Amino acid sequence: MNKYITSLQIFVCAIFITLSANAQEHPSLILTKSGVEKIRAELGNVPLFDASLEKLKQQVDAEIALGIDTPIPKDYSGGYTHVRHKRNMYVMQQAGALYQILDDEKYAKYVKDMLLQYEEMYKTLPLHPKTRSYARGKLFWQCLNDSNWLVYVSQAYDCIYNYLSKAERKKLENNLFRPFADHISVDSPQFYQRVHNHSTWGNAAVGMIGLVMNDKELIDRALYGIPGLEMDKSAKDDDGGFINKEGKAGFLANIEEPFSPDGYYNEGPYYQRYAMYPFLIFAEGLHNVKPELKIFEYKDGVLLKSINALLNLSDADGDFFPLNDGQKGMSYYTDALVSAVDISYYYGSQDPGLLSIAAKQNKVLLDDSGLAVALGVKNGKATPFNKKSINLSDGPEGKQGGVGILRSENLELVFKYASQGSSHGHYDKLSYSFYNNGNEVLQDYGLARFVNIEQKGGGNYLKENKTWAKQTIAHNTLVQNEKSHYQGKYDIGSKYHPDLYLFDDSNASVQIVSAKETNAYPETEMHRTMAIIKDDSFENPFMLDILKVDADSTNQYDLPFYFLGQVIKTNFEYEVPNTLETLGNDNGYQHLWSEGCGSTTEENTKISWLDKGKFYTLTSTISKDDELRFVRIGANDPKFNLRREAGFIIRRKDTQNTMFVSITESHGSYSPVTESAINSNSNIKELKVILDNVDYTAISITTVNDITKVFIIANNNASKKATHTLNINDKNYEWSGSYYFK
Repeated sequence: MNKYITSLQIFVCAIFITLSANAQEHPSLILTKSGVEKIRAELGNVPLFDASLEKLKQQVDAEIALGIDTPIPKDYSGGYTHVRHKRNMYVMQQAGALYQILDDEKYAKYVKDMLLQYEEMYKTLPLHPKTRSYARGKLFWQCLNDSNWLVYVSQAYDCIYNYLSKAERKKLENNLFRPFADHISVDSPQFYQRVHNHSTWGNAAVGMIGLVMNDKELIDRALYGIPGLEMDKSAKDDDGGFINKEGKAGFLANIEEPFSPDGYYNEGPYYQRYAMYPFLIFAEGLHNVKPELKIFEYKDGVLLKSINALLNLSDADGDFFPLNDGQKGMSYYTDALVSAVDISYYYGSQDPGLLSIAAKQNKVLLDDSGLAVALGVKNGKATPFNKKSINLSDGPEGKQGGVGILRSENLELVFKYASQGSSHGHYDKLSYSFYNNGNEVLQDYGLARFVNIEQKGGGNYLKENKTWAKQTIAHNTLVQNEKSHYQGKYDIGSKYHPDLYLFDDSNASVQIVSAKETNAYPETEMHRTMAIIKDDSFENPFMLDILKVDADSTNQYDLPFYFLGQVIKTNFEYEVPNTLETLGNDNGYQHLWSEGCGSTTEENTKISWLDKGKFYTLTSTISKDDELRFVRIGANDPKFNLRREAGFIIRRKDTQNTMFVSITESHGSYSPVTESAINSNSNIKELKVILDNVDYTAISITTVNDITKVFIIANNNASKKATHTLNINDKNYEWSGSYYFK
């Protein structure tokens, strides 16, 4: 806390000194006067910039030809008025940039005319008629979207500032911009005065229009929040999350609290992507207008670090891993990441790997950073952005768990042992997802929402997001007694987090991540160790999963695996019911159909499936009384809001301490063109636990060619310097470090 206060004091002094200076020139927020001169000098010589400019010009010219429409607001997300006002904010920002770069008055006139229409409407505009939001806007149903609008429109205003007369500027500032900023801040403290991606947008909106207007009060309000305001800490937002838990607010608090020192954003990559635009665009404005603040150096430069973290939270195709509330398919091709890549390159380390991503994005910002990136691409400086295994800590000091990503050849394992993730968090500690060349093999469901599709709940979160997607059974992790982690309660989940036991990617052949969780269930410790192992006995690297459970009482344990594709083979018999029944009544179980149930006397259970031309096999150790269940998502879902996808559950009843061990193999291929199946069978003959006690767990893996490998993990000493000697079945094993594999 002292460090935080000290940082604020430094910033207060710097701002006080700066604001006493003469009024700034325009444009100065994102585009700058000197930057515009450089851009104009390079026009026609920088292909990526020129193409981005031409594409934008065509789009804006088409909008100008259609005429201006500023309808009276009435719709939720996806409805006409919502979409129109959202489109207007983009077009105004783009037209302002075109005016500066092309020096064509028609773009300035277009922005001016639209702003004056908004001024005429806004001064008498009531709250939005849709009442669902905890903080209603005026142009939109929630203050969040109003803040989006002002972030973009402030850039447009800066670009045409000198085109307007003094009287026109006064009219817009008194009747539109200042009231607009007041509404999303002092009139809506439950939205603004908090640490959350919503308020980050609000802070940026108030701060950016404050920078353009050279308004010290608005800039201070943006950086530090509303002074002297006590908040109702029991209030909840639209997503069900509690507001302003720590009593902190303002842009700097939103940098301090959600970001770990590694740049991981606690709400997850989907919302980090959404928040990065206001974080970075406001930071760029602060850098240009108030460079002495050194905003990109704040908290050890975490804003720029966060871009590298975010890019590493994407799969081989650039799609972000759907941790917490995350929509699948969101990728670094989104405009927010165009901004992030360009700004990171220009204001950061000028990493040539970023240029390769910019080339894939095939567009750049129309500002200094975009020009720098386009020049770098033109001059052949781009190198591949090499995503390697990485461990990203969570929490403002990096002490609230994290996310470990293991990468080997085409495989990616995403292991989540992070904190609750604010109101967007899911109750899925020690969960994972598994990818092969960008394709999901074992999936995380993501969110239950159809963003901006009006017919699906106004484009907002559906009730199934809470009843299914957030619940523990929706994820590839352990469920005890059909109850979700932390009782599925936000206030409990926010107090706790798993702890990292081990992350080691130093050996490319054996990469490992391990964490412990002691608060998800009363008097229960879960210790999960996951590894990607590359061995000559296997066609491809395979994933090893060891989940130890120590409890003070007997329980029922369910371990689900949500696979995608067509079941090919099992090594156990199962019965398929004539009438489908749900697996349970609540905590997400009410959304699962029980499609088949079986058991086996074998020591291993196997299930193989085919997806996108690849074969996969899950081999698991088993107890003789375990239930083996096939399930499918979609029960109690009359509006078809959930995807009808399959899962496999190992259910173990009346058990106290136990362990689940499994291996997931990727093997072979199938071509529908040649109709040939290659290597469609598992390479594992036997998976066996050969030792398990407090100190060590040892697993033997025997292939179909009778080659046996042994993996041993030290359960309570993760030191790389530790030496171990262990006798198992009259054979001695000696090694240094936390694990053994040979």
